[in-house]
This record gives sequence, structure tokens and C-alpha cells, in this order.
Amino acid sequence: MNLFGKVTRALLYLIAAFGTAFANASENMPGGPAVNQLNFAAPATKIMQEIHWLHWMMLVICALIFVGVFGVMFYSILKHRKSLGHKSASFHESTTVEIIWTVIPLLIVIGMALPATKTVVAMKDTTNSDITIKTTGYQWKWGYDYIKGEGEGISFLSTLSTSREAINNLAPKSNTYLMEVDNEMVVPVGKKIRLITTANDVIHAWTIPAFGVKQDAIPGFVRDTWFRADMIGTFRGQCSELCGAEHAFMPIVVKVVSQDDYTAWVAQKKKEMGAAGDDPSKVYTLDEQKERGAKVYAANCAACHQANGKGAGAFPALDGSKVVNGPKDGQYNILINGKGAMPKWAGVISDSDIAAVMTYTRNAWGNKTGEVIQTQEIITARGGK
Repeated sequence: MNLFGKVTRALLYLIAAFGTAFANASENMPGGPAVNQLNFAAPATKIMQEIHWLHWMMLVICALIFVGVFGVMFYSILKHRKSLGHKSASFHESTTVEIIWTVIPLLIVIGMALPATKTVVAMKDTTNSDITIKTTGYQWKWGYDYIKGEGEGISFLSTLSTSREAINNLAPKSNTYLMEVDNEMVVPVGKKIRLITTANDVIHAWTIPAFGVKQDAIPGFVRDTWFRADMIGTFRGQCSELCGAEHAFMPIVVKVVSQDDYTAWVAQKKKEMGAAGDDPSKVYTLDEQKERGAKVYAANCAACHQANGKGAGAFPALDGSKVVNGPKDGQYNILINGKGAMPKWAGVISDSDIAAVMTYTRNAWGNKTGEVIQTQEIITARGGK
């Protein structure tokens, strides 16, 4: 192919790529940002309504001050310039003027501070909540534990569900691209939800713009915030602290449902959790562990070690790894306790999932140990019974 043909082909590819991106960007995201959105997210809580009002009130006040100050300044420059015969005056400070330009700004600041303070205080009032949910940030997912109120005892991880093929431009992108998860937080409409935030590794931040909520999740600290959704729907946000390489792949999705639907969800979720409870003494076959391990790996490991096990950056390749193909004790220790950029998985995912993913990595790609790791081995390795 000659140079002209190569350039033409490259241009056509770029046009197609921009066309695809524009087509995807031309759809509003359900519960997320809208096309050409300039204002804040549409409010779904009273707090967010107050934030909207404060934003516009202060913007109008600042605009009026800007127009007033610069209007007087430019008027004075134009109407009292030397070319019109005006001469500069010589005078000392005026007590009256000093009082005026001190008192007026003070009154303006007070007028802005009072309603803002009222809203900020309301944002921190987590008392009398109906449901309390502990929210834990992990690299790179969210863990939810319902610890008080209807749904108490429910716990699950919420992970990005956008496929790696879509992220790598090998598959079409949906209108919820990078803002969709496998397990949504579900809450009832009209109920006060208290969130307790913390983190397992680095600082994260739990944020839903439509709720007017942004709360840091800090390792070793417990913070709290709250929201009360006034409407049924799905609302989306993202971790808003730079938390590492996969920071952009840590969405938050909250599904607000009616009280009846919430009660039904609680019953269904507890049923699923009961069915998913593993017998630690059960012995699995190699094929069973590999099938389960592949799913655990895709949800928890592929983001760093890649789907093909080749590794990236600080995360080493697992395909052909001496650790993965060596004595089991070395891999036990890393999976349970973490090492370097690798987080610890004990307490984050179940012992059964750790056993399954360890079996998978020791028998995937070019690794062919033939070993089957059982749940009881993980329990023993972490000092459990």
C-alpha cells in the first residue's frame, strides 16, 4: 500500500472511531451524567436540592458583585479621564467610605454563610437513621455490609461489570460504560440511610452526585454520612479519590426501590447468601474449581494481572510464575496476607473463592500443576479451624 493509501486508511479509521465515540456520547446515561450537562446532577434528595439552591444563589451574588464593581470602575475610567478635562483629586481616607466597604461585604458574607452552614450541618446529621450500611473501599471495588435495620446481615462486593473487551475497544460500549456494576446497593425510597465509610488499603471516596453525598473512605478511620432518596430510580457515581491504577474502574450504583420491592430484595438476597454458603469440608474436582476460579479471577484479579495472566506494571505475570508453579505455601501467603501492590484477600472474598482462584491460576494458561486447592487448605493456611 502506498503512502496515500495508508494516510487515507488512517483518516477513515479516525473518523470511524470519533463517530463511534460521538454516538456513544450522544445518549444520556440512566442515573448518570446527561449529554451537554452544565449544571449539577438532577437532585434526588432534599440535601441536593439545597446544594442546587446555594450554588445558584452564590453564583448570582458573585455575578452581581462582579458587574457592580467593574461597572463602576469602567464608568469612572471612561467618564473621568484626563482627555475630557478631568483632574485627579487629592484627599485623605474617608471614615464613611471605610465603614461602608467594610459593613456591606460583611453583610454579604453573613448572608451567604448562614444558609450554607445550615445545609452543611444537616449533611452531617446521621441520627435517627432507618438503615445503616458499612461501605468499604478496596482496590478496586466496594464492599457493602448492611449492619442495622431491614436487611441486617446482608453483605456483598460491588465490582465494575463493563467487560475488558469494551474497555480495550474490542467490543461496543454501552451508555453506562464504566458506570455499571455486578451488585448494586439497594435501598428503599424515603428512608434515611446512614453510610459508614472506611477502606481496606488506600483512601477512596464514596460519591453519588444526585444525592449530594461525597464521603472519604480512609484506612483505619470510620466516617459517616447519610442520604434519603425522594424518588425511585438508579443513581450512579464513582470513587472520587485518586486511588491507584484502576481508579477509573470503581463505579458506585445505588438502586432506590419501593418499600415492598426492598423487602422482596432483602428476602431474595438472604436466600442467595444462604444458598451460596459453602461447606468448608466439601471436596471439589479440578474442573469445578477451575470454572469457579475463572469467575473469581475475572472479577478480582484480571484488572491487574490481565485476563491472559501476563501481568502489567507492578503486578507480575502469573503465566509461568515461579510462585504460582512452586510450593503452595508461597501462594497461600500472598493471597491471604498480600504483598507489595497486591492486597490481602483474606476477609475480602471467601476462603472458597481463594481456593478456587488459586486452583485456576495454577492450572490456567501455561501453568499445568494439576493441583486442586480445597477450602479447608485455605482455612488452615490462615490459621483458622
